[in-house]
Amino acid sequence: MKMKIEFWGQEFEVNVLLGCLGSFLIAVVSSMFGFGGGPFMVPLLTVGLPMYVVVGSSLLAIFFNTLMGSLRHYQFGNFDPLLFLIMFPAAILGGYIGPQIAKRVSPVAVKRIAAAGLVLLALNLLGVY
Repeated sequence: MKMKIEFWGQEFEVNVLLGCLGSFLIAVVSSMFGFGGGPFMVPLLTVGLPMYVVVGSSLLAIFFNTLMGSLRHYQFGNFDPLLFLIMFPAAILGGYIGPQIAKRVSPVAVKRIAAAGLVLLALNLLGVY
C-alpha cells in the first residue's frame, strides 16, 4: 500500500505496509537486545525518503521504542541510573549537533558515512574486532 507524503513542498511516495512491518520487527529485535534500533530504522526509511526526512523521522520513532524498552529493562532490574545520567546529556548534545553537521554535508556523503558505520557495527557484533 503506497501513500503520498508532502514535506516542505516536496512530495514523496512511501510503502506503508513495508514501513509498519519493518518498524515492528525492528522494535521487537532492538528491545530484545537493548539497543535503540537506529542502525536498522535509517536504511528502512531511506526507501522512498530523502536523508533529511529520514533522520528526524527515525529519531522520533526510536525515541518511543527506546522509552518502552528502557522501561521494561528497568522493571527487570537491567537499568544503571549512573550510566543513564552520564549518557543522557551526551545524547541530547549529539542530537543537537548532528543535524547541524548533516545539513552542511551532501546527502550522498551522509549515506556513505551511515553505511560505513553499519559495517563497523556489524563487524563488532560479529566479534571481528
